[in-house]
Amino acid sequence: MENPVLKELINGGKVVFDSSLQRQVDQLVAQTTSQLLQFNQAATKAAQLKALEAILGYPVPKTLRINPPWQVDLGAHTFIGENVFINRDCLFMDLGGIFLEDNVLLAPRVSLLSMNHAEAPTQRQNLILKAVHIKKGAWIGAGATVLPGVTVGENAIVGAGAIVTKDVPANMVVAGTPAQILRPIKTS
Repeated sequence: MENPVLKELINGGKVVFDSSLQRQVDQLVAQTTSQLLQFNQAATKAAQLKALEAILGYPVPKTLRINPPWQVDLGAHTFIGENVFINRDCLFMDLGGIFLEDNVLLAPRVSLLSMNHAEAPTQRQNLILKAVHIKKGAWIGAGATVLPGVTVGENAIVGAGAIVTKDVPANMVVAGTPAQILRPIKTS
């Protein structure tokens, strides 16, 4: 059964990360780390799927493909649609929520980050949680980083190495640091 306090953290905005919440999160991260070892060392697709279901907490679409190693801090706040491909060395920081819709492609070393820290030094231990949404058919290029609160639109392409700091419109190509719109996607 999912912890109701943690469920409220998905897209939770500013969160005081006090010792009680920190203990709960640390415990779940440690549990996920153990389960990730099983996933990343699984010898068969069936063993991978079993480990993934333990990490995510729901039946995984049979069309999901992940090339290990894969890293996620919590797991329970990652939601994955049908026919998603996640290539090697991707990192998900999902306390604030990560949503991958159908037919999403993630190239190697993509980072999806749903949490940040407050700027003020006296508040820096506190969290700012904003969900990341990758819409249907989007493709995130190698080494790209998507920051908290960003939505990558349907069929959009994020160029390799991009740092995505704001929403990407559907059917557009973005690249750079910070990512900027280059052009509409080619449809033929």
